[in-house]
Amino acid sequence: MDGKNSRTTTPLLPDEAATRTDSGGERPSEPWKGELVKSIVYAGLDAIITSFSLISSISAGRLSSVDVLVLGFANLVADGISMGFGDYVSSNTERDVAVKERLVTEWEVSNRRRRQEQALLDRYQALGMNIHDATTVVNIFAKYEDIMVDEKLVQNGILSPDDAEKPWKKGLITFGAFLVFGSAPILAFIILIPFTRNDTHKFIGACILSALSLAALGVAKAKIAGQNYALSVGGTLFNGALAGFAAYAIGWVLRDVAGLED
Repeated sequence: MDGKNSRTTTPLLPDEAATRTDSGGERPSEPWKGELVKSIVYAGLDAIITSFSLISSISAGRLSSVDVLVLGFANLVADGISMGFGDYVSSNTERDVAVKERLVTEWEVSNRRRRQEQALLDRYQALGMNIHDATTVVNIFAKYEDIMVDEKLVQNGILSPDDAEKPWKKGLITFGAFLVFGSAPILAFIILIPFTRNDTHKFIGACILSALSLAALGVAKAKIAGQNYALSVGGTLFNGALAGFAAYAIGWVLRDVAGLED
């Protein structure tokens, strides 16, 4: 019998069987992945709170629905452009830093290999690996320069430039998410135009739409981070309510207490 046929291997268990044999119970559900999804959620949260806070301050100042629509949409577009461009610049800068960091690490590995190997050895020992296993792993990495560079970057918390999302895409996604979700509080004033001319009723509608949008994004945020849904939704609603109350209070103080009349 030849060596190929006589070799014994341990069969791999199917996923379900492996899950049942683990002592840790069922495998936790994975969170959503992807920087673009995070950009949508966090830009949306910022947009809803910013837009609702502006409406609250305008309503406290007893301005008309026209003022809400004009100021609301103008502020929404301006902030959306600022947020999108800011996300683009920060992401682009992060990529540039990652490229520069990789060049530095490649030079370090090529010219100061022993020092880099010792750093990896110390790192693995600090994580609990014994000296023999740590030395074996480092000696294997030392044979492959690119892999060793990647390992050093991971240890330094640097994402490879090839793994990051394109900066312009993140900027556009942030801008679009800001406009879409930030429009929710303002839409109440448009939807209710055929039904009422009472600005108080429209403001209540804006509160309801804002709360529903915040709750939806709270659910998405919990899905991304693997958090408790009730706590995540409660946190986003509390954040929005606090910001809206502060904006309304400031508008009321400036209008009725400070006497800033038209």
